[in-house]
Amino acid sequence: MAAQLDIRDLRVSLGRATILQGIDLAVAGKPLSVVGRNGMGKTTMCSALMGMVAASGSVKLDGAEVMGLGTGRIARSGIALVPQGRRMFPSLSVHEHLLLVAQNGSPAWTIDRIYDTFPRLAERRRNGGDQLSGGEQQMLAISRALLMNPKVVIMDEPSEGLAPVIVDHLIEVLRGIAAEGMGLLLIEQNLRVATAVSDQVAIMVTGRIAATVASTDLAADRTMQNRYLGVSHGH
Repeated sequence: MAAQLDIRDLRVSLGRATILQGIDLAVAGKPLSVVGRNGMGKTTMCSALMGMVAASGSVKLDGAEVMGLGTGRIARSGIALVPQGRRMFPSLSVHEHLLLVAQNGSPAWTIDRIYDTFPRLAERRRNGGDQLSGGEQQMLAISRALLMNPKVVIMDEPSEGLAPVIVDHLIEVLRGIAAEGMGLLLIEQNLRVATAVSDQVAIMVTGRIAATVASTDLAADRTMQNRYLGVSHGH
């Protein structure tokens, strides 16, 4: 199967600082998690993939080059980002947020399906973005991306700040998304989420991929966790 998302030699420099030093990654048919300590370039990579920062290299979606297209066209081509920090509109209700991105026709993800998947959002549909808990905001951020029915969704630290029971639900949802064939690039600090969602985990160290290992190996290897991650086991 052709790679849904093929990233080659992705580089980003800010002034004299090199943030990304030639990232090579492929999301092909199953989810891929990227882990690493803070400050290693993970969020910069997400921004570069979406055309939000200047970058060089190649980013192909189903074989078509999207590098340099601009954020709007990259999104329309089929890549959706769930950004770190959620970014809600405080004055819009949950339902209004969803209406902004809902698609016509009969897409796989509809507002009704979102409410089935996240019953909490259905209960809060009239609440404003600033009246939601962190977990509810994260569900809404993920829902916005799913309603675009993208080919690939990139999630930047989706479990950050969530209660363990909500993290469990998040893992279920992410596994379901992947099982339906949507590409998933998951950027995570929480090792439990990263290893539960994908069979392979890429480890980012100072702007490059230092290693790609099987999730089962990383989950069992405390030495590797300490060396690369300073260990964030999650709850």
